[in-house]
Amino acid sequence: MSYRKTPAVVVGAVALTLLLGACAGGQADAAQAGRQPAWPGTGLDGFYGQKPAFKPCDPQLPPGVPAVKAECARLKVPLDYRDPKGRQAEIALLRVPARGKDPIGSLVLNPGGPGFPGTGHAALTAAVWAASPVTERFDLVGFDPRGVGASTPALDCYTDAERDRGAKFSSIPAGIDDWTRKETRRLVEQCAERSGGKQVLAHVGTRDAARDMDVLRQALGDDKLTYAGTSYGTRLGAVYAEMFPKKVRALVLDGAMDPLKGTHERRVQQATGMQGSFERMAASCATKQDCPLGTDPGRATKVFQKLLRPLIDKPARTSDGRGLTFEQAVEGVTAAMYSKASWPTAIAGMAELEAGKGDTLLKLRDGYHGRTADGLYPGSLEATLAINCLDEERHTPKQESALNRAWYEAAPFSDPGRPFKQARDGCEQWPVKPTLGYPYATGIEGLPDTLTVSVTGDPITPHEGGINLAKTLGGSLLTVEGEQHGALLTTNACINKAVATYLIDLKSPAEGARCKL
Repeated sequence: MSYRKTPAVVVGAVALTLLLGACAGGQADAAQAGRQPAWPGTGLDGFYGQKPAFKPCDPQLPPGVPAVKAECARLKVPLDYRDPKGRQAEIALLRVPARGKDPIGSLVLNPGGPGFPGTGHAALTAAVWAASPVTERFDLVGFDPRGVGASTPALDCYTDAERDRGAKFSSIPAGIDDWTRKETRRLVEQCAERSGGKQVLAHVGTRDAARDMDVLRQALGDDKLTYAGTSYGTRLGAVYAEMFPKKVRALVLDGAMDPLKGTHERRVQQATGMQGSFERMAASCATKQDCPLGTDPGRATKVFQKLLRPLIDKPARTSDGRGLTFEQAVEGVTAAMYSKASWPTAIAGMAELEAGKGDTLLKLRDGYHGRTADGLYPGSLEATLAINCLDEERHTPKQESALNRAWYEAAPFSDPGRPFKQARDGCEQWPVKPTLGYPYATGIEGLPDTLTVSVTGDPITPHEGGINLAKTLGGSLLTVEGEQHGALLTTNACINKAVATYLIDLKSPAEGARCKL
């Protein structure tokens, strides 16, 4: 992933993967499968005994973001924890040492996805929190989860040319270019071929990543884990808490995925949140002159559909000659939902589209995907797809079609208006069954207080999910009034103080605590 972006765009890109992660996985009987001792006596002693050799490195940061002094290393983990003597994976690490002379330990970070690298995220967070007491008391440590970023083997399913041609990551929007059974078979073949084999595809789920994080905790010299995760990072943190409750010191879970809802229910929850965000964007637009969605917010969805649906048959022209398709236009507008500050850009893109041009929305879409100016894509969304194949519930064509219908009913702004006979789950022929299980992270004993941070107007991980996660973990909840996905990188004084107090002093906000963006 390129980190030559503003923090807001990075946060938005992280959240994209929740939208596109329709590839499924998850069996209820696997929910408690991860609770087992990791070491010693399990053949993992050599991995837990590692001391990573950190050396100075120079992380790329967005323009205008101050440089940070970072150091990088690699960590070995077994590809299959049931076979410690077998094939290994290597996890890329980046650490920004604490600024103060009395550090508490390491704060391990995850930016979300799944599929987004944590190394650059740690450097960015260190820059944004340069004056925070958190960076004074903690080493900030980011890692690229197995299969992701600079870790090896890395997940890769599509070429850059295939990405530009509209490579599939989801069954939505159904009715335009649905997966065939042959294509789902080919997806597995090409992901395996480009990623190091089917064994790799079988061991990139969240439970594997949580085990890696415990090896990392020990390698960093911490008796217990201090962790902050955003978006999908809340799932990773919650699963770690389930698997290693006595190894948790503190967890900050920002923009929470709901641990109680299965794939269908959670995605409909997400679609509802996105439609709400679209309608609030439309209401804001309606107060301005020449709003491309009109002056009646109640009709904005129909106006938007009328504007975008012609792109299904004839993409809008763009200055680079690629054109803007219906799917790309929806992605571009969705990208702007992650932060209210981006709404004007999406509205400008819609106005431009009225004149038949798609450059602004295509630029938003490209930022969403991490596409560089020279047409290169990171592997983040390929990793998202593969990880979700192990995490999400595996759908039959009937179930996937039902999900699509429910999605469009909940988020009609994204409906292409085309009939479809059958939608397919891209993961239907994945080489192994899902490994996460639903619900997860329930009934945990011996877990210290956790802190869930949840934004009321979060379109991608709606506030309900944050409430449910906090209750499920028996932890504290900080409610943030605002319109965006996630809140840790907003530099909001109220949020920063609450998070720093919790991480440093293990003192949680009072019940009912609220901040406002």
